[in-house]
Amino acid sequence: MGSARWTFPTRSHHRRGLRLGEDLSCEHDVFGRATASASEAGGVVNEPSPEVAYYYPAPYWTDDEGNWVKSLLLFFDRVAILLPGYMYGRHLTADPTLAGPLEERGLLEVLEPNTWVDQKVTEDLATVLVDLLIAGAFDDLPSPPGDRFHELSYSRMGYGADVGLSQMLVDELMTRGLARPTEDGVSVPLHPIVRTTILVVLGQLARVAGTGRGMAVHPATSDFTAARDLIRVLDREPMPSVGHVISLDLEAVTLNLDSVPLDDVLDFRAEHGDAHKSYMRSLRGFMGELAAIDARDRERMLVERRQELADAAHDLRTTARRGFAKDLSSWSLGLAGATWALAAADPLGLALTAAGLLAGAVPERASPPSAYSYVFSAERHL
Repeated sequence: MGSARWTFPTRSHHRRGLRLGEDLSCEHDVFGRATASASEAGGVVNEPSPEVAYYYPAPYWTDDEGNWVKSLLLFFDRVAILLPGYMYGRHLTADPTLAGPLEERGLLEVLEPNTWVDQKVTEDLATVLVDLLIAGAFDDLPSPPGDRFHELSYSRMGYGADVGLSQMLVDELMTRGLARPTEDGVSVPLHPIVRTTILVVLGQLARVAGTGRGMAVHPATSDFTAARDLIRVLDREPMPSVGHVISLDLEAVTLNLDSVPLDDVLDFRAEHGDAHKSYMRSLRGFMGELAAIDARDRERMLVERRQELADAAHDLRTTARRGFAKDLSSWSLGLAGATWALAAADPLGLALTAAGLLAGAVPERASPPSAYSYVFSAERHL
């Protein structure tokens, strides 16, 4: 496929588009309400895709994060990291007690950006960034502390798929003072805000890449800054998600499993994993409901549903305490994101819907795109 090419017009060229429809579903969540299913379509029951937690924004976690990564295994089938080839092995050094055993058991998916960030992802990433540049989203950014720019690997910017397109984008960023020449030959220094924006968008496009590889990918982080970065991107002009951004407070749903052997965690998951996955899906469904209604009505719905979420979280926590027979501290799970009406000039929304991420909806009814990140933390509020 040939590279897409852009000029950089004024922001008056940016357009907004049309509302296309709403989501319809065929499973039920922990509240008994319908939720989307990828396992039933047209009366044919298919094997569900594995649910994969996409760890971000860093390329790997450190040993002090291993406790929450282990907790991820209760909600997801496995964990994935986007690790440049020249960094391979650093994840094992950073957390030798967990990363190695997970990779050996096939529970850690190490994604190589040169293949994962393919032509489609590269073009979608470039299109989103071009729209933000045209709209002036990065105009007049303050200088970072110490005037220090942060490196991002070439591979995560799409050089492995389309050198010309990726270089065009970097050249434009350099022209605007948002990027600098490479210092190591494998990465480009970027303004920190531009870099975090790219990582946030890549987190959403990982869901697109995952569909072509038979995986249901879900961005997940314990970094509150990353969650707030996602909110800032979604709530920034010209994104059609502006005004539809939702943050669901964290509920204590599971335990700090740092002291629990991995085999015990996997045994517990085999018996109780479905309940944890159901809670995870319910958060996404609830976010969609909130984003679709008037802002004045959201607080009322939050009050109505918060106790349901709290009760379901309490049940999961109680089950875990009984299962592990230990008095462990709690870990909490929340969600940040948005669901919005698809717009004609909406590259992120078009990428998410075109990838079939809303499987389970009735084919003739188009579903609204959504972007989100799960947030794990010992804290209680986003």
